[in-house]
Amino acid sequence: MTTPTGERADLLDALANARNFLRLTTQNLTDAQATQRTTASELTLAGLIKHVDGAEAGWTHFIQHGQEVMTWDEENGETWTDTFTPKPGETLAVLLARYAETAQRTDNLITTLPSLDVAHPLPEAPWFEKGSWTARRVITHLIAETAQHAGHADIIREALDGQKSMG
Repeated sequence: MTTPTGERADLLDALANARNFLRLTTQNLTDAQATQRTTASELTLAGLIKHVDGAEAGWTHFIQHGQEVMTWDEENGETWTDTFTPKPGETLAVLLARYAETAQRTDNLITTLPSLDVAHPLPEAPWFEKGSWTARRVITHLIAETAQHAGHADIIREALDGQKSMG
């Protein structure tokens, strides 16, 4: 595999930077700390890792297969809030390892995709505009979402033990 340059290298660097800030918020934590609510929000550090991992996996599947893969398992009672809630056995180490695997698959896709202009219609949902997104648009969305959640995680971590990861 060749080393990406230009736009792809820039997208990969921005995504890696956002991921690193998110992961940094979980350094040296126990599972109990990683699942502790420290603000008025229900968000936890482990929950944010789980959510961002699932979002990245879902969006990369969208790039490859279109809107058919953008669903929850509603028949089995799964909801959007479940994407932020670790299940039994989903320890911080498990969630971080899964996220690293997802990141590697995403990076490989960005590097090898024949064109960043490949596009698919967005699913019909109140939170999506009508139209299609290119792979490029999906990747910029992933960068923004990861960075936004890294900021959330930084606040949660600071409330937990005073550690600041972003300044």
